[in-house]
Amino acid sequence: MTRFPLVSATLFVGVGVAVLLLSGQPAAAQLAASGYALAVAVFRAVTMVRGLFHGRLGIDLLAVAAIGSTVAVGEYIASLIVVLMLTGGEALEDFAHGRATKELRALLDRSPRTAHRETPGLPPEDIPVADVVPGDFLLVRPAETVPVDGTLASEAGTFDEAALTGESLPVERVLGDRLLSGTVNGADAIRMRATATASNSQYSQIVALVQEAAASRAPMVRLADRYAVPFTLFAFALAGVAWFLSQDPARFAQVLVVATPCPLLIAAPVAFLAGTSRAAHAGIIIKNAGTLEQLSRVRTAVFDKTGTLTSGHPTLLHVEIATGAEGTLTEDRLLQLAASAEQYSSHVLAGSVIEAAAARGLTLLPAENASEHATDGVSADCGRYTVIVGKPAFVRARTSGFQTVDLVSGQLGIYIGVDGRYVGALVMSDPLRANAVDTLAALRRLGVSETVLLTGDASSTAEHIADEAGITRFIADCLPVDKVNEVAALSLRPVMMVGDGVNDAPVLAAADVGIAMGAKGSTAASESADVVLMLDDLSRVATAVDIGQHTIRVAKASIWTGIILSVVLMIAASLGMVPAVAGALLQEVVDLATILNALRALGGRRASRISPPALIVASSGPVPPQIRSSDRGYS
Repeated sequence: MTRFPLVSATLFVGVGVAVLLLSGQPAAAQLAASGYALAVAVFRAVTMVRGLFHGRLGIDLLAVAAIGSTVAVGEYIASLIVVLMLTGGEALEDFAHGRATKELRALLDRSPRTAHRETPGLPPEDIPVADVVPGDFLLVRPAETVPVDGTLASEAGTFDEAALTGESLPVERVLGDRLLSGTVNGADAIRMRATATASNSQYSQIVALVQEAAASRAPMVRLADRYAVPFTLFAFALAGVAWFLSQDPARFAQVLVVATPCPLLIAAPVAFLAGTSRAAHAGIIIKNAGTLEQLSRVRTAVFDKTGTLTSGHPTLLHVEIATGAEGTLTEDRLLQLAASAEQYSSHVLAGSVIEAAAARGLTLLPAENASEHATDGVSADCGRYTVIVGKPAFVRARTSGFQTVDLVSGQLGIYIGVDGRYVGALVMSDPLRANAVDTLAALRRLGVSETVLLTGDASSTAEHIADEAGITRFIADCLPVDKVNEVAALSLRPVMMVGDGVNDAPVLAAADVGIAMGAKGSTAASESADVVLMLDDLSRVATAVDIGQHTIRVAKASIWTGIILSVVLMIAASLGMVPAVAGALLQEVVDLATILNALRALGGRRASRISPPALIVASSGPVPPQIRSSDRGYS
């Protein structure tokens, strides 16, 4: 009663009118119903004036006119039903909005609010999560949410990361592993060290994206608003013609009663919110509602290679020492020097080189004067050596005696120079993701007719990956600016770009739709993208396109269903076939049917399930701690 007072008041007046009619007082019943309806009409007229400044003319103007005309011709029961339809529409919209944003509200409800900060010699202190600063040690009790990003300070722990990644299986973390805010602790209390404030933590950033998406208005929603103006003009014209031809003023009221287009203004926003909510449930954060419409029309898909089409975790196949360097360097020494130079690099391949050195039990040397040359390589002073690691062109320009390594398809080479002389290479392999082929096939079924691979790798590696994945064409040896230019030159639009890493941020922003593999990618890429995949699963790209198409279909169907049904009822009413009371009741049915249809955007077709669950589970894994960039492309 307090949440929707006008609905409660209308029902109360309706009961009073019924009592008066049953007690044989029709004049008093008419006076009460008409007076209340006109009061509501005046109130809504004020709202109508405000709505003029927001392009929402139809719903209030038609409703006010319908109430006034039904009162004027003595159809006071119909006027009460119109008032109930008008005021009840707000309650119906609120219900639909709640259903549509269920997953989004679940994210907000799970936001951490307090943290237990540890101080030596004192019991844990409960503080607002906003007061946590990097370096604080926090206690996380069983089943509590990790309040901020940090590292595990206990020996081990088990965590539920479903809220972030959609992965339902718990994951295990060990001492030093990264913990993300929003994950839920398992059965044992753990200690953690904060590495970020609450506002800079993963979960807060997701919540901000969700709130931005919920607040945005899609082009389809604005288009639905504009439909109200011609619809209103048509309704008044038809009502006027019906009155003129029939010479019956009641005919004018009968047409307007069935003309109130509540579904027109409610259905599209509900459908878009439902689509956004469905995407969030699948681990796909869509930043604004307009992106859903762009996703539905994508015709070209462009992919980065490392970390996107491939796993982004290359493995060392063998170490190749250059001719003439065999007597001065061993394989282990070469690997040790390369890993030492790479230890301050943010690139994904640097992590793989360091892991390969660790697997052989090699100790890294201190690195000084380290410098990373974006997309090319790194240089550093390691002990008494000056080490160069990177692409062939990068190393060739800085060393003498350079030799090209023979690579087979799918392999990549990391070239190494020491003290100005080329000494060898690390031959590595970064295989195609297990579900890459299925994802590309799913995109083709969804109408994406052109696929492109943009990579900093050499042509031979790019060709191998493109052929294996089923991509129509590839462009190799790309710098970040080259990727932006290539995307801008594509003629078949809209263009969707999928990537991860710092180097992908410019091209993600330049594409019509940028999708960031945010589960393992960099913050820069996620901020530049329109869509962020919280699960490291390439198939979610096809799922996002499918959700966009399904949402647009439902939104259009809801809009046109409301328009067509209202027009049919108006024509019938203009011919005298729909009395005012019956028309008001029928319009309520139209409203309800259209809103419920819009909620279909919450679910998808069975055919839209792109990947089998086994692939989704297999693709998940620990989130690496380093910020990454992609496609330095050493081959």
